[in-house]
Amino acid sequence: MSYLGDQKFQHKKYSTPRHPWEAARIEQEKEILERYGLKNKRELWKSLSMLDSFRTQARTLEGKLRYQDEYSMQQFKNMIRRLQRFNILNEGATLDDVLSLKLDDILERRLQTLVFKMKLAATMKQARQLITHGQISLGGRRVTIPGLIVEASLEPTLAYDPDSPLADELHPIRQAILSKKEEPKEEKAEEPEPKPEAQKEVKPEEAKK
Repeated sequence: MSYLGDQKFQHKKYSTPRHPWEAARIEQEKEILERYGLKNKRELWKSLSMLDSFRTQARTLEGKLRYQDEYSMQQFKNMIRRLQRFNILNEGATLDDVLSLKLDDILERRLQTLVFKMKLAATMKQARQLITHGQISLGGRRVTIPGLIVEASLEPTLAYDPDSPLADELHPIRQAILSKKEEPKEEKAEEPEPKPEAQKEVKPEEAKK
C-alpha cells in the first residue's frame, strides 16, 4: 500500500520566479528572508505558492458565485473555514478578503514566527534552532518543522517541550531570553534645534565701503 509520504508521490510544492534575476525582487526577497529568519528562498516560494493557490481558487469561484451555484458556494465556505482555522482570516470574510491576502499573512502563521512572537526565543534565528533541535512542542507533541502553519486552536499550547532542558525556568537560555525581553529600550536623545545665527550689525561706516 502506498501513502502520500512515499517517494513516488513526492512533488514540488512551490514554483520559482519566471524572471529569476530581477534586482528589485531579489532585494525584496532578501529582506523577507532576514525578517522571518527563513533558511532559503524555497521556504519563501512555498508560502508564495500557498498564497497564490488561495487567490486562484477565489478568482475561479468569483464568477460562479454570481449564479448561486451550490457546489461553488460550498467550496467557498470550505476555503474560508480553512483560512479561519489557521487564523489567516476572521469570521465573516469575503472573496475580496481572500484576494487581498498578502505574503505576510501566511508567514505570520509559521511556527518559527510564533515561537519568536510568544517570547520563547530571543531572535528568529534562535526560534528556528529551538524548533529543529526538538525543544518546542505544539498540542502536547514535539515539532521540528519551522515552516509549519499553526492552527489557531493549537496556538495556546505552544510551549517548550516537557522533556527539553528548556522546560526548566532557570535554564541559562531562558534567563538570557527573559533578560532581553525586560531590557529597556534606549530613547533617542532629542537633538537641540540649531539656534538662528544673530545678524551682524552693520555699522554705517562699513556700509559706505
